[in-house]
Amino acid sequence: MPHPRRRGTALRQRLAELRGPDVPAKALDARALAALAANPGCARRAVLDGAGVDKTRLADALGSPSAFGQSQFALTRGNAFEARVKADGGAELLRLAHRKLDPQAAPPEEGRVPDLSAIGPEGRAARTALALREAVEAGGWTLLDHPMLALDVAGSPAFLEPDAVVVHPDGSWTVVEIKSFPMLDGSADPAKVGAAARQAAVYVLALEEVAARLDPAPRVRHRILLVCPKDFSNLPAASAVDVRKQRAVTRRQLARLTRIEEIVDALPEGTCFSPELPAAELTAAVESVPAAYAPECLSACELAFHCRARSRAQAAVTSLGRAARAELGGLTTVGDVLSAARGESGDPDDPAVAALRRAARLRAEALAFVDDRDRGTGTPGHEGSGTPVRNSAGTPAQEAAPCR
Repeated sequence: MPHPRRRGTALRQRLAELRGPDVPAKALDARALAALAANPGCARRAVLDGAGVDKTRLADALGSPSAFGQSQFALTRGNAFEARVKADGGAELLRLAHRKLDPQAAPPEEGRVPDLSAIGPEGRAARTALALREAVEAGGWTLLDHPMLALDVAGSPAFLEPDAVVVHPDGSWTVVEIKSFPMLDGSADPAKVGAAARQAAVYVLALEEVAARLDPAPRVRHRILLVCPKDFSNLPAASAVDVRKQRAVTRRQLARLTRIEEIVDALPEGTCFSPELPAAELTAAVESVPAAYAPECLSACELAFHCRARSRAQAAVTSLGRAARAELGGLTTVGDVLSAARGESGDPDDPAVAALRRAARLRAEALAFVDDRDRGTGTPGHEGSGTPVRNSAGTPAQEAAPCR
């Protein structure tokens, strides 16, 4: 059996080959991980993210550019707001954490902000783990500004960088998410808050892996601190958001991901996803990895337009949505569905086939009813049928009086 370290080294080398010669790896962030966890059956996204492929450049090279991402204005505004929140050694941020999450603790009169600089993501992750341990031993309030966390995803490490992590005087840890969307009268857009919660849940999972290596293991709080601009000003407002549900869902979905080495071993020899390759060769490489497209991918994946076009070209029922796909069972194409509905194929004992045939009969009856009515063949209530309109008591209804 290969030694685990040698096996891990071989996998990293293989992923680098898939990415392309001299192509730098794109870091896998929490937003991408949350999207990956939402679609664990997509082997294509799993291997591309695991290899650090820049999917935006890949989509451009495939001729299906992505409309995914933030505007430069939003990024600039977000960076300016984050700098204000963390000014003066994070004094305002620690004050918000104390007020919203830990009012029983001593006020953060002077918090520690350790230096987390190190060489490479592995070095920064190790330095972050050391700083967390030192903060627990020292007590008091500590702010870790952009720490680096590692999380195992389908057998490959993903390095994540939350906005901040706060260490409380009791040694517990809290994830901080700083967003630029406004908090109006103490509440924000539920959809944006939900997206922030899913992203923060990934950080909570990564923090729990760090905590598990310490003895005793510090408590990772299940409520995160969401900091947003108050109303339309640049003043910070905060809210405690419970992410237990998002954490449980993300953990379960990440556990279901096929291990990346299994996907890589099944790829043809010489497969490469470098955007510098000719379009035909690059398309063949991408298509060699199975995808699990769903309409929800359009808001979460840079390759969604390419996968949607392929799904439609193949008349795959996945383009109709996950709900329809689940209801149709083993019928994977629109042609299979129509053939089963017409009684030309399919097992009559299959519940999906039986439901389709019943729906086809009801549709045929409805169309026949409409045809008869349009021809005036005696349908009740039709002005050409000679049959008077009757009310619920069965007696002829009076004609409506003309409008005055």
